[in-house]
Amino acid sequence: MDSKIEHWDTGNTLSSIDSYYQSALDLMRSPLAKKAFDIAQEPEKLRERYGRTTMGQGCLLARRLVEAGVRFVTVSKAGQAWDHHSNIFPQLSNSFLPEFDAAYATLLADLADRGMLDSTIVLVTGEFGRTPEVNANGGRDHWPGCFSVTVAGGGIEGGRVIGASDKDGMSIKDTPVQVPDFMVSIYGKLGIDYTKENLSNIGRPLRIVPDGKPLAFL
Repeated sequence: MDSKIEHWDTGNTLSSIDSYYQSALDLMRSPLAKKAFDIAQEPEKLRERYGRTTMGQGCLLARRLVEAGVRFVTVSKAGQAWDHHSNIFPQLSNSFLPEFDAAYATLLADLADRGMLDSTIVLVTGEFGRTPEVNANGGRDHWPGCFSVTVAGGGIEGGRVIGASDKDGMSIKDTPVQVPDFMVSIYGKLGIDYTKENLSNIGRPLRIVPDGKPLAFL
């Protein structure tokens, strides 16, 4: 298969992909990565505080990865587990929210105790909200018009609520935030030049964020 594709690959794309795969494998096999992923080195009491759950131990592992120099980490319960189109209330109250509360609170406290919170931004977000109405299956469906995120660390002032929805959570009532504005604000905090224009392999100009203005409150 490779030999046939290489025959058509005039831009040497296949070799580039192979080199990326090899770099990823080398990283995963490195002693530093193995040490970072060895979560059993953490004190039992701290592991219990995070919670013996996918979310809890995932947040603890995230802290270890950041400590080891990883620049970006994503933590999720598992796949699309939060996509609650049915039975949302028992699922949230019995497992999802207790697991998340313990993991998130402990992560922030742990980062702060280690002097890492000011240099680490912690975002809790999805790609959209949930419908204000409950559907026939006892769940809530996709709702892009109104949703919220939490932002902690990275020198951002905490203890604030910015903006508001109407009483039904259906639409934005105060201080709407557009996604491009939010993205350039986060990139700015990370020291990334969000105005930079990159060129694709065929010379197409691509900006990191096509439009957006920094948010004053971030």
